[in-house]
Amino acid sequence: MKVAFAGTPEFAVPTLLSLMHSPHELVGVLTQPDRPSGRGRRLTPSEVKIAVGAFAPVAQPATLRSPDDRAQLESWRPDVLVVVAYGLILPKAVLEIPRLGCVNLHASLLPRWRGAAPVERALLAGDEVTGVTVMLMEEGLDTGPILLQREVTIDSRDTSISLRARLATLGAPLLLDTLQALADGTARPCRQPAEGVSYARKLEKREAPIDWSQPAVAIERQVRALQPWPMAETARTDPGAGAPERLLVHAARVAPEDTAAVAGQPGCIIEVNGHHREGYIRVQCGAGRLDLLTLQRPGGTPMPASLFTRGPRPLKPLTVLGGAT
Repeated sequence: MKVAFAGTPEFAVPTLLSLMHSPHELVGVLTQPDRPSGRGRRLTPSEVKIAVGAFAPVAQPATLRSPDDRAQLESWRPDVLVVVAYGLILPKAVLEIPRLGCVNLHASLLPRWRGAAPVERALLAGDEVTGVTVMLMEEGLDTGPILLQREVTIDSRDTSISLRARLATLGAPLLLDTLQALADGTARPCRQPAEGVSYARKLEKREAPIDWSQPAVAIERQVRALQPWPMAETARTDPGAGAPERLLVHAARVAPEDTAAVAGQPGCIIEVNGHHREGYIRVQCGAGRLDLLTLQRPGGTPMPASLFTRGPRPLKPLTVLGGAT
């Protein structure tokens, strides 16, 4: 079949590479325009644009609303358009271009977690399983008929980075199976059930500050879910010690129960362990305690929490952490 592809971030690359090495003809690739990136704000191509190289023609329209925006896609005359984390809404005029329609690889078990951030929302909610869904696209937000699904268990150590990578790897062969079924005429679309619908709204920077009145298990999930952006963060403010210090939290764990320990107020450091390899900073939460394992100062590099227990402004017992500044 003649296949066009639309995708932008790293999550889309495994599927693109699978298509490039499949019997299907990759006639063209849509991806987001180059964006400023890094301290120098240089225009940087998307991961999909880098991956495709000169293998197939690439188009980077800012929108797909006008006939001119859609002209290149139409000129490729695809049988099907594969969409993986493209980042643009496809209007009805685009959905009608491919002979066999548009298929989307989505990082959840639909109808759970429709929307922009399904991986992060699954982690924040404490879901034990998730997966990938290939669906036929329609005008609604991730509401199209399901073609194939695969389930995966969420590991207790998964971050958004690791889980997204696993789902991308799982989804690539599933998408090829879907294309084969479409080519053979054996695909059997199934309408999504009305029950079990949930929405994965886009992450916002305001979700980064840690609320220490929350249970330790919820904060630990926040740390894993908000990587690589916006990153869970906290701050320490010492009276008379100057400006508050903002801290990004890269790794944490729920501390073991210790019935003998004296509870402090939420956010209060109740214990530190300065051992370089096994060190931690233990913080009282609304329920339970959280061990901070890896921290970062803005502009710095992630470091073991033990290194923050020494120096001119060490984090020590009775220091109180609060929302980031």
